[in-house]
Amino acid sequence: MSILVNEKTKVLIQGITGHEGSRAAKEMLAYGTQVVAGVTPGKGGQRVEGVPVYNTVAQAVDKHPEINTSLIVVPAFAVLDAALEAMLNGIQLVNILTELVPPRECAEIYAWSRRTGSRVIGPASVGIISPGKGKIGSIGSGGVSSIFKPGPIGVVSKSGGMTSEIAVILSRAGLGQSTALGIGGEQIIGSDFVDIMELFEADKQTKAIVMFGEVGGSYEERVAEYVLAGKLTKPIVAVIGGKFTNKLPQGTVLGHAGAIVGKGKGSYESKTKAMKRAGIRLANTLEEIPEIIKRITN
Repeated sequence: MSILVNEKTKVLIQGITGHEGSRAAKEMLAYGTQVVAGVTPGKGGQRVEGVPVYNTVAQAVDKHPEINTSLIVVPAFAVLDAALEAMLNGIQLVNILTELVPPRECAEIYAWSRRTGSRVIGPASVGIISPGKGKIGSIGSGGVSSIFKPGPIGVVSKSGGMTSEIAVILSRAGLGQSTALGIGGEQIIGSDFVDIMELFEADKQTKAIVMFGEVGGSYEERVAEYVLAGKLTKPIVAVIGGKFTNKLPQGTVLGHAGAIVGKGKGSYESKTKAMKRAGIRLANTLEEIPEIIKRITN
């Protein structure tokens, strides 16, 4: 098994004719993902990597009713409209690659996902991959087959780059992945750590979870609360980036849009304390992750 992406995933790419959209299409098709259609307003009738392009999502879904996933690769100002168009046309999984979407529009996307029952990953998500089954987005880029290997470890990260880094280290240690994904580093995202971990919790293939968090927000603390409440029971190994930030002046701006610390929550110290209190294993370096996983799963 896996979560979110499998052999039945049928993808629509919104923004397929742009540079990033066409590159994602090429990579996804090369990996075996079923990209069945693309949408760019005003460019209907074209083809990208052999994939037919339509002017609207409604037209694409009408011609290809099997579509169940959308990758959104459009400029930030167009993301809200693109996401609404996907959700209101019944697409159940929406992965938003675009960064720098205004927080108010992120909140609107989140609210509409709750109304429509669609699962949104992102904005600013590098993508999702279930090794050997399919990938969405630019995750792993062209070297995806050498980075991700099938196996029992779930990987979820705020950082797109760290998603691949962790997978490389796991794969070299003989620990393949069930699914790996970047949830995005914006202030407001469609699915947080807990949302994804609940899916891993229900997945029979996933035996342990690796989480890469960072300063800002309270998504990591929420994971600790769920573990303490007994709602997440599978072994979790966490890496929290940003230890150095304890030495920075208050108010320093850095990293992702979501890297905001306030009222004692969101700091490196508050996150690591919450993890330890919940019994979540913390790795000080990425190289420690496989050692800890092998120790706690044997």
